[in-house]
Amino acid sequence: MPEQERKSKISASRKLMLKSLMVAKAKEMLEQEMMDKEEEKQQYLEEKAPAIQTGGMSITELQEMCRELHAKIDVVDEERYDIEAKVLHNNREIKDLNIKVLDLRGKFKRPNLRRVRVSADAILRSLLGSKHKVSLDLRANLKSVKKEDTEKEKTVEVSDWRKNVEAMSGMEGRKKMFDAAKGPVQ
Repeated sequence: MPEQERKSKISASRKLMLKSLMVAKAKEMLEQEMMDKEEEKQQYLEEKAPAIQTGGMSITELQEMCRELHAKIDVVDEERYDIEAKVLHNNREIKDLNIKVLDLRGKFKRPNLRRVRVSADAILRSLLGSKHKVSLDLRANLKSVKKEDTEKEKTVEVSDWRKNVEAMSGMEGRKKMFDAAKGPVQ
């Protein structure tokens, strides 16, 4: 007996309600996680960078504190630069390793193809095998055209174009064109 797919015993409305509850719970968990991260960030900042009390300090003490802060900033920037360089190096290395993996999986070199002249009969024979018995002579089905017919059509009476222009110039020429467009006069 073939295995049949089990139909769900939960109604569509119940499924929808469960989905909405799951989405609400996920949203709540995401918000809680964001709040935890923010609290962690605040704790880290309080621990690493306590609030500075500048009240009652002289100018020389303030200048000394600024120098210390600049020195700390320089150290942090150097560390950040080093980490960025390591990340870029690792990304480049990962990319190279991916390319090597793809190469090792198997890259088949395509051979250079040559142009081969094959007749339609040969193509049909190779495709259909022994079933092919009809000969396809494509040129036999073409309509033959006699050269004499084409030469007669090409020989059109060629007259001097200047005479035509002179005949059509002036009011007489315009009248001829107007009459020709109107049709034969009866």
